[in-house]
Amino acid sequence: MVDRNPWLNFFSHAVLIFGVAIVAFPLYLALVASTHTADAIVQSPMPLLPGTHMWENYKEALIGSGKLGSNTNVIQMMWVSFMVAMLITVGKIAISLLSAFAIVYFRFPFKMLCFWAIFLTLMLPVEVRILPTYKVVAELGMLNSYAGLTLPLIASATATFLFRQFFLTVPDELVEAARIDGAGAMRFFKDILVPLSKTSIAALFVIQFIYGWNQYLWPLLMTTSEDMYPVVIGIKRMLAGGEAAVDWNIVMATAILAMLPPTAVVMLMQKWFVKGLVDTEK
Repeated sequence: MVDRNPWLNFFSHAVLIFGVAIVAFPLYLALVASTHTADAIVQSPMPLLPGTHMWENYKEALIGSGKLGSNTNVIQMMWVSFMVAMLITVGKIAISLLSAFAIVYFRFPFKMLCFWAIFLTLMLPVEVRILPTYKVVAELGMLNSYAGLTLPLIASATATFLFRQFFLTVPDELVEAARIDGAGAMRFFKDILVPLSKTSIAALFVIQFIYGWNQYLWPLLMTTSEDMYPVVIGIKRMLAGGEAAVDWNIVMATAILAMLPPTAVVMLMQKWFVKGLVDTEK
């Protein structure tokens, strides 16, 4: 039993509030900047209270004015980001489930060698593999396409390892019961393993969706058409170079809008996400 010391509780809560304030203050500044005019933001000191131009700024960001370095609007860019994030997430989970299933429940030559070959890909950062991967994708004609943006990123050694470790904890009695009932390999996978893995799938869904949504380096190389810009690339394109003035109010409004989908995914799946990380039920 842990003693509840009032001073210790006060100190722990003070540290927690201080940490939240450090993380939240830049987000608050971005939100405030998205409600002012561009001239008001560059003044010194910058306003710390919301302004009266919120709807105008967000409307201009959503519709697009063509003066921010891109002729596309935030709706189009967010749609591209959503499609990329969903395709990467679903692809990673599906491939990882099947590969872990094969490694655990099938016998074939060099099975462990295949597993360690998959696992060793974690030692190669994306930057090392990005040029040969780009060459292959370009030669296949997949530039400026969803296939080119997602296919090179859907393989996941981490997810394969996590599912393998979980499948190893599944009791052998379930396998024997499935065999007695006449269930084949894919039926056992679909009716037993996938339902048992739902919490792990939910946790990986949140992590991989955020991973796909925040992709920057690979889309930067893959996209030359403005119609295929994800929102992260779109924000970078909005920061005009040279002596051109940057409409920071529109940029900040776009940044706030770009945060909404991953935030919604985390909030809606928070229960499953936490359960998938800490649940030990088999």
